[in-house]
Amino acid sequence: MKNKKSGFTYNSSCCTRKGSALILVTVGMVVLSTLGLGMLALAYGTRHNAIKIKNETISMLAAEAGYEQAVFWMSQQKYMLSTLHKAKSDITGELSVPQGTCDYKIGLFSFAGSRPVYRIVSNGHSGSFTRTVDVLVLQAISGWDMGMCRVPLGSTSTAEVYFADKEIIDMPLHINDYGDNPDNIDIHIKGDPQFLQTVSMGESRYSGGGGYDKYYSVMSTFDEGICFDQPDNRITDQDIVKDKIERFEDSTKDSFCFKPQTDAQVNVNNAALQIEFFVENGIGKIRITDNCQVVGHQQNSDSKTYDFKIKAGSSGRYERYDIYGYHYMPKDAEATGQRFTVDVEDTYVTQSFGGVESQLGGQIYVDGNVVIGGDKTEHNGDQLVKGRISIVATGNIWIADSVILDGPHDADGKPSDDNPNILGLVAQGVIKVVDPGISGYSDGGTNNYPGPPEIESSSSGSSSGSSGGSSGGRGGFGGRGGSGSNSSGNSSGSNSNSSSNAFNGFEYAPVGRSDGSKIYDRVLPDPTIVEAALTVGGGGWGAENVQRGSYGGRKEYSGSQDELILRGTITESIRGVVGLVGGDGYLKNYYFDDRVLEGILPGDIWLQGKYVPSPAGWSDYRVSK
Repeated sequence: MKNKKSGFTYNSSCCTRKGSALILVTVGMVVLSTLGLGMLALAYGTRHNAIKIKNETISMLAAEAGYEQAVFWMSQQKYMLSTLHKAKSDITGELSVPQGTCDYKIGLFSFAGSRPVYRIVSNGHSGSFTRTVDVLVLQAISGWDMGMCRVPLGSTSTAEVYFADKEIIDMPLHINDYGDNPDNIDIHIKGDPQFLQTVSMGESRYSGGGGYDKYYSVMSTFDEGICFDQPDNRITDQDIVKDKIERFEDSTKDSFCFKPQTDAQVNVNNAALQIEFFVENGIGKIRITDNCQVVGHQQNSDSKTYDFKIKAGSSGRYERYDIYGYHYMPKDAEATGQRFTVDVEDTYVTQSFGGVESQLGGQIYVDGNVVIGGDKTEHNGDQLVKGRISIVATGNIWIADSVILDGPHDADGKPSDDNPNILGLVAQGVIKVVDPGISGYSDGGTNNYPGPPEIESSSSGSSSGSSGGSSGGRGGFGGRGGSGSNSSGNSSGSNSNSSSNAFNGFEYAPVGRSDGSKIYDRVLPDPTIVEAALTVGGGGWGAENVQRGSYGGRKEYSGSQDELILRGTITESIRGVVGLVGGDGYLKNYYFDDRVLEGILPGDIWLQGKYVPSPAGWSDYRVSK
């Protein structure tokens, strides 16, 4: 087509095609720009989300790190409740982590029965994000905690203790790391004992932490498993035990805090409080006799006995102590108020911290020794406990009869879950089952024993006898009331039963059960049953006067070995001898009373350094901003 005025000729179809291309380019640029902007927005959102997720993750990890730090701090405290009480507020702390921070607080949340429940709230921060971990924790509990699976043999020496064939250990077991070098196994097995619950060890499974497998040959023994590298129980720390016992004194009613006094006539420093439990008209009762005088016996050489306790204030040293022989009570005890009977509930107190209260429970505190048992037969001779009560002694606790809880028991003999009665025994010394044969005496015999002077006032002169003699396997001892010496299995000494050794104002107080016509011929039942939670700060739980070599030799009810049944828990700083395998003393059968998980007032006597979340006690959440 030709333009007449300009003389210019153009093709209209060609222009149309060029215009269309321009439009397409423009549209394409718009589309690409939109896609680019979308991709930029997407990239920004992705980056923003990545930063958000990163910060949220860091905040969560920071919160968990704060929780771990709080639990570690708690494990380092001697006495968690006391620490909170002295602080008069929650404990707070802070922690820095890469690209984040944390703040946490620790407080007492409640009591589960008498067992403290602590609350840890840990807030982790990163950028604009905060995550919170909120956990309720409890102090871990084992059924049987040992500072060492060894018994003292002398002032500085110990020996391995074996779990033996036919023994039944139906409770969780924990053994602290012995720390020996070279590094050997810390649990010792003979035969095929039955461990029916989990076992935990303070040490590694491997020698030196990464060497050979020390436990390879015994792993099949632990049907319910075994855990390693677990926190040690702190029962071996004498200061911690002392602090806890002092707090018992502070929280006990003044009328049930006792300090038995010694009498110079007896010539021993073994003053004691005698406690007898019984039930009358459905009410739990306690008969208390103050200022009793325990005549003890102590072998004159370490090599003749297993009866040691930890030497106070020492580290790794032990000493022989006066084992229970027999005891006297003041003649006028009832008239002077030194012997009286109370209801168990009269001893009840509660613990309160910052307005948080535990349930009621009883406490008796004794600055001295305790003898549990008597010669009463209200319940077939057994001591019968109705109520919730703890007996705490700065000295020894001697058990002189079966101690049974009132209320329902399961078919296997353990207290039922709905049984409301429970007993705690806490000693800064040892907790031992006495040998009832030491107080025996045979007129004119060749195997005589100290005998209570006022009972056998017609017999005087020297007493002599061979240890482990024919009368029930009893050893012959010179009583501490006179002078005695033991050499080559014999005991001879001046233990006159004349009036010069009859203590004015005191009378013999028999324990156990009569074994003949003489009031001082006593036995303990077979089986001997103890239903209690035991905490032994100054040594071990066991039986006194178990034969060592030709010395000692308990008086058994029948045969050479009786049965000891414990239903409860044990925490001991070092093992005590219960019996010799197939020989003297007791064969042990121990069962875990899991009702103790709810505590015995004041509920924090456990000494585990481990804290664990309570059931359903963990929650975590994001704090909105």
